[in-house]
Amino acid sequence: MTQMQSDAMHARVVRVMDDAIASGRVVGAVVVVAVDGRIVLRHAAGMRDRESAIPMHLDTCFRLASLTKPVVTALALALAERGVLDLGAPVSRYLPFFRPRLPDGGEAEIPLHLLLSHSSGLSYGFQFPRDDNPYARAGVSDGLAEPGLSLHENLRRLAQVRLVFPPGEGWAYSLGLDVMGGVLEQVGNASLPDLVRRHIGDRLGGWTRTGFHAPPDLMLATCYADARPMPVRMPADYRLSRLLPGCGVSEIHFVPDRIRDPASYPSGGAGMVGTAEEFMMFLEAVRRGGDPILSRQSAQRFGANAVGNLPMGPLDRGRRFGFGGAIVTDPAMARTPLSPGSFTWGGVYGHQWTVDRARGISIVMLSNTALAGMAGAYPDAVVRAVYGE
Repeated sequence: MTQMQSDAMHARVVRVMDDAIASGRVVGAVVVVAVDGRIVLRHAAGMRDRESAIPMHLDTCFRLASLTKPVVTALALALAERGVLDLGAPVSRYLPFFRPRLPDGGEAEIPLHLLLSHSSGLSYGFQFPRDDNPYARAGVSDGLAEPGLSLHENLRRLAQVRLVFPPGEGWAYSLGLDVMGGVLEQVGNASLPDLVRRHIGDRLGGWTRTGFHAPPDLMLATCYADARPMPVRMPADYRLSRLLPGCGVSEIHFVPDRIRDPASYPSGGAGMVGTAEEFMMFLEAVRRGGDPILSRQSAQRFGANAVGNLPMGPLDRGRRFGFGGAIVTDPAMARTPLSPGSFTWGGVYGHQWTVDRARGISIVMLSNTALAGMAGAYPDAVVRAVYGE
């Protein structure tokens, strides 16, 4: 990329960010872009805290939500490489109590690799209608609320709820990475935060602020939620209504300060905090072939279809699911400039990331606005601006 191309891209991305903030779509955001291993754009815009007039900065720490998932996926692959974990084994080999029943009440075994591809038969509470939610009835946490709940207790509750389909016979975004977190603690003989630090953060060499808990002195981006005419600041306990495909209304339950409670379990699917540049370090390691955290073979699992032709609802349009994120199989159908084989996902607090190995491009978009920063007009426009469309 020439300097002229880089300058033009910078101007396009900044314009998209400024327009989103001026229109009230997002409150504050950080975008980092790397091309062929070189960071070509770093930009922060808007407010970290609107009410206190504190601007967003490049080193702002965010609640990463589902950006946690690819990190814990990489940890699972790293431990499998070392022979400590068998991804073909059932969950019950490592967590004997975790034996959810099939929809018809029969017995089931969940192979570990299905947890990573969200084809295990597990789901999330926010995938169910709020007036008929078996996860809520069982007191299962999605990893965003219920501060003080232990991992063992949450998995015990989850094991009491029937699967939504037999393992391997469907796809549903799920608590699979939270279950994997419990497995990793068993095989690694350490807490999930310690394992992530040892096998991911320390090996990357630049993670100083990314982790599972936020000490009292760590200033995090204030959380906002979609509303009109402007996003609303999330109170201590907030429920965001969400239309389900077809019909029905669900809700996403947020307790933003859950992350500050050391008794809250480390959610392998939603529990980390971190900065845009530190997350970029992780993505770039995966894009380049895994070193220093994974072998090339394991890194290639990111970007490889792991679900075959299983129906994925709205995500079916030009996408499949692999380990760590969704894969673009047909850019025209997916309505994206990303190359075939690119992989991408988001975080419910307002984030999206993409890796395009064919073009050598990685993008991290963090914001403090759920759900506008995660999906829809704003992140789509940022990606188009990076690609010059």
